Amino acid sequence: MKNSTKLSDAMHILTYIAINPNHDLSSTQIAQSVNSNPVVIRRIMSQLKKANLLLSENGKATPSLAHDSHNISMLDVYHAVENEPTFLKIDDQTNPNCPIGSQIKTVLDTDYTSIQKKAEQEMATITLADVVNRIHLDKLS
Repeated sequence: MKNSTKLSDAMHILTYIAINPNHDLSSTQIAQSVNSNPVVIRRIMSQLKKANLLLSENGKATPSLAHDSHNISMLDVYHAVENEPTFLKIDDQTNPNCPIGSQIKTVLDTDYTSIQKKAEQEMATITLADVVNRIHLDKLS
């Protein structure tokens, strides 16, 4: 099972746009930074636009943030790009005739829900501005 990288890619895209508002912001250029395919980048940008986090016009390489970077949380981005916004998945195929298999889903579900809630609370405190401010541009030259 592969973990999704959509959140990190979306944060990368938004950070790139925030730092380079007057540069080439084509999906091809952003894809080079993310080391991805422009089609994947356009798909993520479309999700960000639908969530009102990004402004863009079809056919123009001029995307911009829909809000100040201080007003975009990592949780906002997470909910924009993750179709199933849960970190931990429980195996639904355990043996119902086993004393452990018949109960493990219920037992772990409580723990997983708690972990998810705490993670989302933390994500809500991290803004795009926080991420942008931790990027060391001097290391890029």
